[in-house]
Amino acid sequence: MSKTSIDINNLPYADGDFYAFEELLSDKERSRLEEIRSWLTAEVRPHAVEWWNQGSFPQQLIPRIAELDPVSPVFRQGYSNLFAGITHAEFTRADTSIATFLGVHDGLFTGSIEALASKEQQEEWLPDIYAMKKIGAFGLTEPLGGSDVAGGTRTTARRDGNSWVLNGAKRWIGNATFSDWVVIYARDVADNQVKGFLVDTKTPGFSSTKIENKIALRIVENADIVLDDVVISDDFHLKGANSFRDTNKVLKVTRLAVGWQAVGQQLAAFDVARRYAVEREQFGRPIASFQLIQQQLVQILGNAMSSMGMMVRLSQLEDAGKAKDEQSALAKAFTTARMRESVAAGRNILGGNGIVADYEMAKIFSDAEAVYSYEGTQEINTLVVGRSITGIAAFV
Repeated sequence: MSKTSIDINNLPYADGDFYAFEELLSDKERSRLEEIRSWLTAEVRPHAVEWWNQGSFPQQLIPRIAELDPVSPVFRQGYSNLFAGITHAEFTRADTSIATFLGVHDGLFTGSIEALASKEQQEEWLPDIYAMKKIGAFGLTEPLGGSDVAGGTRTTARRDGNSWVLNGAKRWIGNATFSDWVVIYARDVADNQVKGFLVDTKTPGFSSTKIENKIALRIVENADIVLDDVVISDDFHLKGANSFRDTNKVLKVTRLAVGWQAVGQQLAAFDVARRYAVEREQFGRPIASFQLIQQQLVQILGNAMSSMGMMVRLSQLEDAGKAKDEQSALAKAFTTARMRESVAAGRNILGGNGIVADYEMAKIFSDAEAVYSYEGTQEINTLVVGRSITGIAAFV
């Protein structure tokens, strides 16, 4: 602590919510948010750097997350999309990898079942998914298919009587090294449409291999998946997943969640940079007393609040059933660009210590690169918005 004896936790705006956006939540939602925030502060943030350095997911955490009961706050628990978004930002603020684990299981995997499975399938599968007795993954991206996956899905599905035979490969599939189920999107060879299937990871012909040597989201166990004549019953074909347009129903909502991750990343950078600036002394005084340091802290806060303002409005539109794909695309593109600026400023404030994971900022800085890229690249989301405001598609 510096000679000024400032208690960083008792400064104004200690929560970073400079414009009091959380006051838009109901009393019940604010109480629930505080419960989750307290849990994350105690159970995740103190250990996240160690887990990140190890580069493996702490599977012992899953039962404790399950006790917190965070899965499907909107569809199942009746909370607002605004509450779900702010909560996801808080998970990210504690650690981006843990937020991504939950985002894959809850948003992408569970969201696929909620949006695209039949009522009968939902009744059978969702109880264990909600309770996290079954952990899920989402298999869309492929080794040779990322931004063009809508029209370029190479994984195939062939109907054989009352079964389907899946062949192909998926890449960057979070949770897939330890998940129980994976939703696989594959192109039906009969009609050339992309369909969705629930695959048990113990099914013969299914294999997953952890992707090593990542510099971002090191806690998340992304995997390469191979499907070699994987046979599943038609009962596991998601009855509402019969074209890529159906898949987009899931991606629109999860793209919104990534915008909230960008908010959480910036709030995390603000937390670490402000504490460091107040406690770190150079030239006999805290570096927070220097104008250029204050300028960078204000830049981080301004970026975070402008991002949060956009995400608050988008979440309100989603609650009203009015959110559009291009609005989610602009939010993802804008908030992640501001996030990149914010984490760079935070790393700069920490100087050399900003590249050492021990100080947390290096983890935040590195993880931001994954958030910037997934759920639609900056370029693709920009073109989605560009098409909506010009009426002209500039895609290749």
